[in-house]
Amino acid sequence: MDILVTALANVMTPVALATLVLGTLAGMLVGALPGLSSTMGVALCIPITFSMPPELALILLGAVYVSSVYGGSVTAILLRTPGTDASIATALDGYPMAVAGRGAEAIGMATLASLFGGLVSVVVLLAIAPPLSTIALAFGPQEYTWLAIFGLVTIVGVVSERPVKGVLSAAVGLMLACVGLDSFTGEQRFTFGQSELFDGVPLLPVLIGLFSVSQAFNLAVPSQSGVLSEGAQRFAGRSFPLWADIRRCLRTLGRSSVIGSIVGILPGAGTSIAAFISYNEARRHSAHPERFGKGEIEGVAASEAANNAVTGGTLIPTLTLGIPGNAVTAVFVGGLTIHGMIPGPSLFTQHAESTYTLIVSLLFANVLFAVLGLWLCRYMVSVTRVPGGVLGPLILLFSVVGSYALRNEMFDVWLAVGFGLLGYFMERWRYPAAPLVIALILGPILEVNFRRAMQIAQWDLTTFVTRPLSLALCLLVVLALVVPVWRRWRLRRSLTL
Repeated sequence: MDILVTALANVMTPVALATLVLGTLAGMLVGALPGLSSTMGVALCIPITFSMPPELALILLGAVYVSSVYGGSVTAILLRTPGTDASIATALDGYPMAVAGRGAEAIGMATLASLFGGLVSVVVLLAIAPPLSTIALAFGPQEYTWLAIFGLVTIVGVVSERPVKGVLSAAVGLMLACVGLDSFTGEQRFTFGQSELFDGVPLLPVLIGLFSVSQAFNLAVPSQSGVLSEGAQRFAGRSFPLWADIRRCLRTLGRSSVIGSIVGILPGAGTSIAAFISYNEARRHSAHPERFGKGEIEGVAASEAANNAVTGGTLIPTLTLGIPGNAVTAVFVGGLTIHGMIPGPSLFTQHAESTYTLIVSLLFANVLFAVLGLWLCRYMVSVTRVPGGVLGPLILLFSVVGSYALRNEMFDVWLAVGFGLLGYFMERWRYPAAPLVIALILGPILEVNFRRAMQIAQWDLTTFVTRPLSLALCLLVVLALVVPVWRRWRLRRSLTL
């Protein structure tokens, strides 16, 4: 208890609070701009922390991390241009709400959901980090294979109205995931001699192209007049969701926060997997699943609660075991080691004051971005009234800059433009882009862990159902496939009677 009081006193100093505010604002900006990922934001801040005391350095890095995940939801909702891959699921219902003139309400719910998920994950991190970290150690290649398959299965739930087109889109994503050097043999696969593709198709240019560049093309064509539809009501000033909507979303918020925290503990799983699993579960438990994808506020709540709950979860294996939960926490490990703090049990003994200062500051960072988000959303929503001929080129400009900033390669810019054209025609022909991105993210996880499990088991497929945890995940995948089919069959039967 004494260490928590000391950590709270460290956070409440004027210098620490100023660092917290600057980190939160910087993180929100990084998250909102296409191409500037959470990983990039934390990495850019590490050189700044060289001369800082360890406590201030961790406060800055933690604030940038949690607020950047939230920041991506703003542009995902208002412009259908997710700032990060964590916000792709948010755009599915957030953007239709913005088109209908309910953009500020969507941002308000996204803010509350992000706050809820973030606080839950920090409480989990603070209270039960060491016991929960053992869950990550129980996952082997078999379990990660089933987890990746489960993530792919959620595509069926997300695009249930067009399952065939969704599966085709995911198949393209899986094909793109095979590009690059084979991780086992080192042979080139589908690189066509391009050295830029040796590490695979980079995710950020694909993400920027499919969602940002394609949206710029959509807004810039003469038939478009901007984001708002012709029948949209003028924004009346409400940026806070109705209490009835909040109450209706409480179960979704709790379920999604738990899913996000658990997924965050698993190294390599990531925010996008948590967001789509939670989105699918919210849709599956909803009394009106047909509303999802058309402006359902519960879909926004599910995605944002989950992806922000991941932030605390990823720090659990990072701080207790030294195993980075994702790319951001891998960079975070670098920030810790610079200040002589080696991730592991020693962080909670020798460096307990700095570690608990970081955890307490995450609580403040979550509250701070929520306050700023609710205050600014009534002004941010004005972007939906900008004419498409102006807004489209601006999005395209930021997209080009974000693509180039990734590796300082013009190849990435042309890649983003190419996928922008692909995304534009996919939208016109009603092919969902989200499954392509999900498959591109999950493809390498699925391939590496499947081949690793097969090598360990000497190509015995029963290895995927002989381990208790692996069998449980297998049954979960089967349920995710069978339940939607059974529900549709029951609905059709009831209509014919």
